[in-house]
Amino acid sequence: MPIDAIIVAAGRGTRLGGALPKQYLPLGSRTIVARAVDAFLDHPVIRDVVVVIAEGDEERLGAALADRPRAVRVVHGGETRQASVARGLDALPAADPAAGVMVHDAARPFVSAAVIDRVAAALAQSAAVIPAVPVADTLKRVDGSEVVATVDRSALVQVQTPQGFHVAALRAAHAAARESATDDAGLVEAQGGRVTTVPGERTNFKITTEDDLAVARASLLEVPVVGHGFDVHRLEKGGPMIIGGLVLDVPMRLQGHSDADVALHAITDALFGAIGDGDIGHHFPPSDEAWRGAASDRFLAYAADRVRKAGGRIVHIDLTIMCERPKIGPVREAMRARIAEIVAVPVTAVSVKATTTERLGFTGRGEGIAAQATATVLRSME
Repeated sequence: MPIDAIIVAAGRGTRLGGALPKQYLPLGSRTIVARAVDAFLDHPVIRDVVVVIAEGDEERLGAALADRPRAVRVVHGGETRQASVARGLDALPAADPAAGVMVHDAARPFVSAAVIDRVAAALAQSAAVIPAVPVADTLKRVDGSEVVATVDRSALVQVQTPQGFHVAALRAAHAAARESATDDAGLVEAQGGRVTTVPGERTNFKITTEDDLAVARASLLEVPVVGHGFDVHRLEKGGPMIIGGLVLDVPMRLQGHSDADVALHAITDALFGAIGDGDIGHHFPPSDEAWRGAASDRFLAYAADRVRKAGGRIVHIDLTIMCERPKIGPVREAMRARIAEIVAVPVTAVSVKATTTERLGFTGRGEGIAAQATATVLRSME
């Protein structure tokens, strides 16, 4: 039986909150939706993959799957999950009624090949198959905050996806549906169809809340990696000086092709170093006139975004500025706050220190300023 897959990714993830729909959030080195799609693209029993998305999410999905050589078909979803699945069904070959289809939620990124195997095998005997796991917790019926009764859980299971169907059976169930259902098997049940279960896996959970997302991220193997950055810029007369993302009203400034913010340049290189992504000169070459006079906060924000796209989380930045003047102490806290804002981390994750070289060397003579930084990143090493 040829089997296609429909990945439902048209929801907005309102229970999780945030401006970005949850399926496009990073989860280690991949996004949530990419992990779900990968499982089916990589499985030998799956012939074709249809991804159902909301209108306007084309670029997001394209970016999430940019490194996948095998293409997916993309269709726009409807107002409800049920409508979105129906549109996915419409995208399947109409002349192949003997085919099977699996419907999977994009918010279940950890579906295993073994679960897909079990659903596919059961489709040889049943027109509707769902993975399920026993209910492990004691269940209570409540009225408000008061417990009314304990519920017998012996005959209860938690249902997962992918749910597998003969295409003809699922199309008929959708066509006959008079009420909405929380899953496609419910539509088949409503028409008197027989639904069978296969063992699911507790790791195949759905990301719905912040707690779920935290558990998903904690389940990945993340290791700390440290990047180091160092930069030097010459001092010249005239002001103001731009350093650490601040504009200081002092009678000297730093020379450079951009705004010469030596502190932000050091942090930028530290972030690139943590993910093995070249250096600031590679991404923003001084030979390119486009970067003449450019604000260095753009470079730093770009580097932080590259870290996140590589599946990393910035957990700490440690910056040391080496100069005789200006004095960094009076602006240290403002500098920490500005760096934290650019990188989008809590201010507690940023350390700013200053030191002199006891009047030795070019910094001691007041000819220039040096800065070094380390960036600690938690990164999935899958």
